[in-house]
This record gives sequence, structure tokens and C-alpha cells, in this order.
Amino acid sequence: MHLLDAVQAPEHWRTVDFVSDLHLHASEPATFEAWRGYLSSTCCDALFILGDLFEVWVGDDVLDASTDIAAFPLACVKALAATTSRFPVYFMAGNRDFLVGEELLGRTGLQGLSDPTVLTLGVERWLLSHGDALCLDDIDYQRFRREVRTEAWRSGFLARPLSERLAVARQLRRNSDMHKATQTKWADVDKPAAAHLLAQHRAQHMVHGHTHQPATHPLGTQSTRMVLSDWDANSAPPRTEVLRWKANSGTAPCTAFRVSIKSASDA
Repeated sequence: MHLLDAVQAPEHWRTVDFVSDLHLHASEPATFEAWRGYLSSTCCDALFILGDLFEVWVGDDVLDASTDIAAFPLACVKALAATTSRFPVYFMAGNRDFLVGEELLGRTGLQGLSDPTVLTLGVERWLLSHGDALCLDDIDYQRFRREVRTEAWRSGFLARPLSERLAVARQLRRNSDMHKATQTKWADVDKPAAAHLLAQHRAQHMVHGHTHQPATHPLGTQSTRMVLSDWDANSAPPRTEVLRWKANSGTAPCTAFRVSIKSASDA
């Protein structure tokens, strides 16, 4: 599967949105509806989805499964296809949906990205990542990540019956929910590793998700690391945040700011 590792923003892009960690799942209809409403109303010229769009993705063949299994994925496909007919939407796999393949990309019109990807916006280079590969202190996860990202593991898992893969996904989700309930300290991106990656790609800014700790951090004197929020429309208050970049006229610097999707259409 060919994935882009660099994107040059055309001059007519004046607004670019970034989201991640929506964790879309049939059991969370409020978050799905918030996301679908955002897609239909956003004023952006391009959208970058930086991983974990889905809570879990066990293979593109779910799209051709029985009605009860395929209904929710197909609703997601419909919303994405309607959006990509209006403006480009880029997708980078996360730790929950790294099994997304050509079939889903083709049906939705999503443009796949490698991790990391350099996005050139005007005169600035932005480094985009899901962020999980930089959480170096999470040793168990890094070991797991190395195993499941191999072609041998991927091919072996996808060769298993869909029913088995869905059962594995259900168990992983239960384990994840239990982990969240007892977790007191969350893994974060290793700052020296992030700074090194930024310098390696000659970029000024980094945007990533995964950690569910939205904030903007300085990296050196002139660089920043912007962390995207996860989405949960049922939380209080709801978490449905977009990071939005806007090009300014004249010599004014470009700006990036956070916006709730409640005001995303007129921000």
C-alpha cells in the first residue's frame, strides 16, 4: 500500500484541520454523530486524521460482512466519502486502526499517510505523527507494537476468520477499558526523541495524538509540539476538539488554535 510521506499544501489552502483519537465505535453513537456533523459543516480546505479514527479495525473485509457487522463501518464510509468529494482528507493509521487497507481507502477516498509525514504549509514544515512510536517509556507497548507491525503478523492475523478477529477485538477493548479504569499515570511522548525527529525532518512544528493529553509544548526556542485531543461526546464537558491552522494575509504569522466542533463551521 502506497502511503504519502510528504504533502505540499497548495496556495489556495487557507484553513487546515487536524483531529485524532476519535475511537469511533457502534457503542458510542453520540461521538459518531458529533463527528459526522463536524464533517458536514467544517469550513476547512483539507483535513488530516492522525490515527485511531476507529476504536478498532480488524480488516477491510468487515465492509462486506453481514448486515449487523458491516452497518456501522459502512456508515463511517458513507460519511467519509461524502467529505472527500468536497475536499481532501488524509488518514494516518494509529495503534487501534493500523490494519486499515487499500479497500477502505479506496471506498472512502482517503489519502493514506506514513508515520511520520512532513506537511509543508506556506514556508513552514509541520511533522505529523500519531505519536505512539515516541512513547518510549511504555516498554510493554513498544514491544507489542514492533510485533504487530510486521508483515508476517499482519498477514497471519488477517488470514484468521473474521469471527475470530472480532472476538480478539472485543477482548482487547475490554482489557483497554479495565486499564483506563485503573490507570493513574499515562505514557507521554519522549521529549528528546520528539525534538530529534523534528530536527531530522527539518520541521518547525509537530502535531500528534495518542496520549489524550491536549496541550502545546515548546520544543527548543522556536519549535512547538501540539497534542491533539481524543473525542468523547458523552464526557462532561464533551471532548470534540479540532486543531485548526489558518493562513493569514500579509506578513502576519500563520496561526493554529483549538476549536470545539460546536463552533467549527464559523470559527
